[in-house]
Amino acid sequence: MGAADFVQEMRWVGERLLLKLQRLPQAEPVEIVAFSVILLFTGTVLLLLLVACSCCCTQCCCPEPRARKAQVRPVTPP
Repeated sequence: MGAADFVQEMRWVGERLLLKLQRLPQAEPVEIVAFSVILLFTGTVLLLLLVACSCCCTQCCCPEPRARKAQVRPVTPP
């Protein structure tokens, strides 16, 4: 799939989404709820992806300073 095909596909998806949003006020309640659930699911997935990427980048770009290692000594019985 080339870049032009990808752009065409994204434009097609955007046009369908816009058409769906324009018809939403006249839609049945079941269709409105289903569309809302799909939008909520998509938003949740994108938000979780953003949080995961920000946590990953924070650990990769800003490593925590290593703590000093403490030597363990054996305990002698009294």
